[in-house]
Amino acid sequence: MKQQENILILDFGSQYTQLIARRVRELHVYCEIHPFNISIEKVGEFSPKGIILSGGPSSVYASGAPISDKKIFELGVPVLGICYGLQLIAYQLGGEVDKAARREFGRAKLVVDSPDGIFKDVERETDVWMSHGDSLTKLPPGFQPVAHSANAPICAIRDGVKRIYGVQFHPEVAHTKAGKKILSNFLFEICGCQGDWNTESFIERSVSEIRVNVGTAKVLCALSGGVDSSVAAVLLHKAIGKQLYCIHIDNGVMRRGESAHVVKTFRDRFHIPLDVVDGTNLFLGRLKAVTDPEQKRKIIGKTFIDVFEAEAKKAGGGAFLAQGTLYPDVIESTSFKGPSATIKSHHNVGGLPEKMNLKLIEPFRELFKDEVREVGRVLGLPESLLMRHPFPGPGLAIRILGEVTPERLEILRSADDIFLEELRRNNVYDEVWQAFTVLLPVQSVGVMGDERTYENTIAVRAVTSVDGMTADWAQLPYHVLGTISNRIINEVRGVNRVVYDISSKPPATIEWE
Repeated sequence: MKQQENILILDFGSQYTQLIARRVRELHVYCEIHPFNISIEKVGEFSPKGIILSGGPSSVYASGAPISDKKIFELGVPVLGICYGLQLIAYQLGGEVDKAARREFGRAKLVVDSPDGIFKDVERETDVWMSHGDSLTKLPPGFQPVAHSANAPICAIRDGVKRIYGVQFHPEVAHTKAGKKILSNFLFEICGCQGDWNTESFIERSVSEIRVNVGTAKVLCALSGGVDSSVAAVLLHKAIGKQLYCIHIDNGVMRRGESAHVVKTFRDRFHIPLDVVDGTNLFLGRLKAVTDPEQKRKIIGKTFIDVFEAEAKKAGGGAFLAQGTLYPDVIESTSFKGPSATIKSHHNVGGLPEKMNLKLIEPFRELFKDEVREVGRVLGLPESLLMRHPFPGPGLAIRILGEVTPERLEILRSADDIFLEELRRNNVYDEVWQAFTVLLPVQSVGVMGDERTYENTIAVRAVTSVDGMTADWAQLPYHVLGTISNRIINEVRGVNRVVYDISSKPPATIEWE
């Protein structure tokens, strides 16, 4: 098998680091994000064709600023520094950085002085996106300026001999007009990448790696019926066949009819062995009186593992637990990738206990949602399954704010059914990334049949997104929202008010808990 081309992205805490990875992947080059302080030995093991230094909120001179090993510049591997990455290059290689006379945030006009290298075929004047308070004031030895802006006389630099480049702006964001071309030039003109990383090569490599790692052991697959676990199950079945043992746990916090749908799909269509475990009483028992969202996630994660380990024993033992964990799940759940804050633990990551008897296998841990869907298409999964909206592992438990009870679950299931049904009926389901309802711990006064009511509030949430890392609220037609509200209030006993969530991510997250 041909050796895979790798680009290493070092994370210095930028809000745009994940966008760099997306842009590189879109150019069919494999990349991974790793913390800024990765050891030089680990860098060598990764064998990168190029290294990209992300932006970040720090000043290179500040106490505790993230500083990578200077030896990365001695590997003979091309380096591209973005914003803070540019400043770090200057700081570590003998240049100088100082507070800018005027900070730059937003659009700026870049003037290209050397239309070659990373600026090959880029217009002499082009719009870029700035986000910095420091600027380069003195070039490191061996470097030359290759672009400037009105506020930054040195806006891009290069050492053509060592193939080290730096830009003060962010080529990864959509607002930088020639951003994709600049990254493409770095990957193909400077690093010599071929761009042969695609879905087929990912599947081929994954199947090979799964077979090597698993050997003759059994793999238990946590099959929820969502896109990620479904594609993972089909990929694993392709790799190890009868060694795969799929388990669907009805945890009592699923949507209506979910478990029956999962069984029908995988037993009848894909002929993949599947056992269904009814854990409703166990999960709801452990969730009783729990209101903290992080505690809910931890309880559900631990209970999942308890059930899986018990089922593994029944199946004669299993060495691995497979999950459909995605890259955004990992990024949101932990700061191990760089000096960024933990937002919340993800059910597939932070919700797992530290000690368990099963080894994890997560074939999509470095993929984004749209990449997993493409894997599913190549593997033959139906579009109706692949385009299902994301559904969290903790299910409706984190869409009920406050205690999870059978009565509150019934209210939420009924409201959710109506919402999704109306989105499909009005042909807008596929236009949104994710849509769901939330049961709020809020009651308000209403009037029904000339009588006073004091009942629950349902929040309706629909967002548009590409990969779940950022999202905007979906501007659903008013008449559709009106129908949804009327139906929920009239058909769901216990609800007298419906509100629509118009928050974007950031600052909000997509899920409420």
